[in-house]
Amino acid sequence: MRDGNHRLIRGAIAGMIGGLVASWTMNQFQAGISKVEEAWQKSSHQQQPKQQSSDATATERAAQRLSHAILGRDLTADEMRIAEPLVHYGFGTLSGGVYGFLAELSPLATKGTGSLFGTALWLVADEIAVPKLQLSKPPEAYPPKVHAEALAAHLVYGVTTEEVRRGVRATLS
Repeated sequence: MRDGNHRLIRGAIAGMIGGLVASWTMNQFQAGISKVEEAWQKSSHQQQPKQQSSDATATERAAQRLSHAILGRDLTADEMRIAEPLVHYGFGTLSGGVYGFLAELSPLATKGTGSLFGTALWLVADEIAVPKLQLSKPPEAYPPKVHAEALAAHLVYGVTTEEVRRGVRATLS
């Protein structure tokens, strides 16, 4: 294999590692946002309706679709507890791999230390693809706050992906 191909493969691997770490970091960020919102609601004595637990997330819906395609059946609750994070981390890892590959082709991909990547992923995945695939309601069904929190989480994902990718890539030279 030529050195150019090795470089692209190393870039994709570094991006996948970055995407995996960034998926975990994104989850922690979202959990932190939820805790802050709950604390604020308690301190201000605001009663906000809780999201019903019967509402499936986009990743749960995606896991069910994959189960139907592969197994021909719905996932059990125990299987869903495993499948949902696999879908989330799998998508984050693959997205990071594409990013790492593109970063080897053009420095433009890394502009904004991954924030451009995070914003693009939020726009293409969350705002366009997920609703089009009917994994969520249409974007207009959600208040601006939900979109802003999702964008912030994807910025965390993008910057983390780039920082980890850059560090891993330096070790793979």
